[in-house]
Amino acid sequence: MTDETDARAVDPVAEPDSPQESASDAPQGPPLAERVEAILLIVDEPISLVALAAAVHAPVPAVRQVLEQLVADYDGRGRGPRRGFELREVGGGWRLYVRDDHDDLVADFVGGQAPARLSQAALETLAVIAYKQPVTRAQVASIRAVNVDSVVRTLLARGLITELFTDSETGAINYGTTDQLLQHLGINSIDELPPISPLLDDGADGFEEGMIR
Repeated sequence: MTDETDARAVDPVAEPDSPQESASDAPQGPPLAERVEAILLIVDEPISLVALAAAVHAPVPAVRQVLEQLVADYDGRGRGPRRGFELREVGGGWRLYVRDDHDDLVADFVGGQAPARLSQAALETLAVIAYKQPVTRAQVASIRAVNVDSVVRTLLARGLITELFTDSETGAINYGTTDQLLQHLGINSIDELPPISPLLDDGADGFEEGMIR
């Protein structure tokens, strides 16, 4: 063995023989729990475990373990206090919800906000939900041919629509109108809405037979 080889063998700054060794020391980014929480905060409908794992680029078992830990933390079974929201599995998906204890508080807060005029997009989305309820967000988007996520959030915040139920197979939330909308319209029932058929320029596109009056 030459002196040069000996020096290389003991040189602390010599490059590693395998690129995997240096890759293992590279920064891994934010912790998995933080990445999972970030996605949960922005989803409007329950997200499946597989979809969540794909979104955070992590194995399904690891994401499931994080979800279970978050549930415990939010419920106050960890080192911190119980939170005003909870993480629930609904219809095969996961989503953050305000705890039932605070429903009245949230309703009072939302109801006390200064009302503003609804945009044209919000009015069109509200009309689709009113005439086609119960209806999912995807169905509304298909009829309007645009993304309606932000509009649906606005209508929910205004108390004009509500989540009726979650499809047990797809996990999709079905929406419908509220009594508050009826009060704004000055009617007693959604059946008192005027027939929509004459208002459709292209006929009944997007509306099933029996849904148009």
